[in-house]
Amino acid sequence: MIRGGVFEPFANRRFSLYFGGQVVSNTGTWFQNLALSLVILEATGSARALSGVTVAQFLPLLLLSVPAGRVADRVRPRTILLITSLLSAVIVTGLGVATLAPDAPVGVLYALIAALGAVHAFDRIAAQAIIFELVGPGELSRAVSLSTIALASARSIGPGLAGVVFQVAGPTVCMLVNALSFLLVFLSIAVIRPEQLHRRASRPRAADRRYRVREDRPLVTLLIVNAVVALLALNLMLTLTSTVALTFGGDATAVGVAHTLNAIGAILGGVLAASRASVSVRSLIAACAGLGLSLLATALAPALPVFLALGPLLGLGVGYYHGVLNAAAQVSVPPEQIGRTMSLVTLGNYGVVPFGALLMGWVIDERGGPAALAIGGTAALACAVFVRARLGPRRSS
Repeated sequence: MIRGGVFEPFANRRFSLYFGGQVVSNTGTWFQNLALSLVILEATGSARALSGVTVAQFLPLLLLSVPAGRVADRVRPRTILLITSLLSAVIVTGLGVATLAPDAPVGVLYALIAALGAVHAFDRIAAQAIIFELVGPGELSRAVSLSTIALASARSIGPGLAGVVFQVAGPTVCMLVNALSFLLVFLSIAVIRPEQLHRRASRPRAADRRYRVREDRPLVTLLIVNAVVALLALNLMLTLTSTVALTFGGDATAVGVAHTLNAIGAILGGVLAASRASVSVRSLIAACAGLGLSLLATALAPALPVFLALGPLLGLGVGYYHGVLNAAAQVSVPPEQIGRTMSLVTLGNYGVVPFGALLMGWVIDERGGPAALAIGGTAALACAVFVRARLGPRRSS
């Protein structure tokens, strides 16, 4: 039964609709990303040009996350998501039209990707802020942890489906599939009536002046860990792909299997995080330690079969870390501060992606994929020690 267990938030129709929309949207994003990568490589033959996609996609998140968090604390997240899903559908349709040309205009593609990144800066934060309004304070921690499974679920099915559609129908159809996914998200949010949502208290300006993130030691600790782990440990699209293909000489099928096994483990990790009775920033000690050990174990794999077999273990560490991090970020602050807090988490998660990709790309070229995984594992273990040192020993009640 759902009620009374780990999956209790799914008994809430509003949360189930939201979760389903997120799975659909993230799956559609795989269609877009795969098609864009192949189109730009075909048009330019340049890996550097392909890296421009990452910069165009994530630079707006770096620049707009903080103002997007302020907006999410002043405007109902439902309203923001309705607007961003429609804008995303329009922009992705534009990408589909651009890919109709035999020689796709790379400059136009970059501009549209950057516009989509700007919209997603507001969308990602509102998608986190709305969870409180969907389930209320009682189920917030569990619902946030379960929401991280949406990304892993999409990663387990998206790449394979996208590859088939690209081979059969081409890039334009892949873009239109993603545009359709945003329309489905719009519908899933639209059927949730505003009066059904839990309201967050309005934040008076006096409280705005009293609350300072830098004075919240646990939250600052969480934000530092988030940025370090995202920079050094979670460039898995790059590190897993490079290790399979370059270190072990695996083919495209092996790359797909590695990501799928990792995604399956991440789903289990999210469920494990949701099973916790309570979550706090201190919970990151175990989460970072588990992530670090799983990365180091994967880095030591002597051959491709062992590396693939360890895929679910690494995914478990990743999924548990994400579930704990996001839940701790939301339950550690007042509801009226969730939008601003998640903007800072998003800034750490996605704002450092271009820098992490460049850094880990250099490490892989110089030392190989296992070295990059080992650096990530060491960084995660160091973060576990850092959290323990910052927050001190657990006090007995």
